[in-house]
Amino acid sequence: MNQYSMVVLIVLIVMISTVIKARYRHGGNLAARGDDPDTLRMREELKTLRDRVAVLERIATDRENSLSRQIEELRDR
Repeated sequence: MNQYSMVVLIVLIVMISTVIKARYRHGGNLAARGDDPDTLRMREELKTLRDRVAVLERIATDRENSLSRQIEELRDR
């Protein structure tokens, strides 16, 4: 093995290790990161929970007379 082939081999090893390291930093297998049914279900649940928290925040910051009205609206759901 001459010195030029050794340099090429070292460069090749460094390049491969850099690609592997970058792939693991960004979540491992990039092809398997699609939206599966569990991910979609969790996103819907998160959206629902955010909507509910927004309603609760609005109830907590409104005046007292509208508080009882909104509580009654929530009971009707």
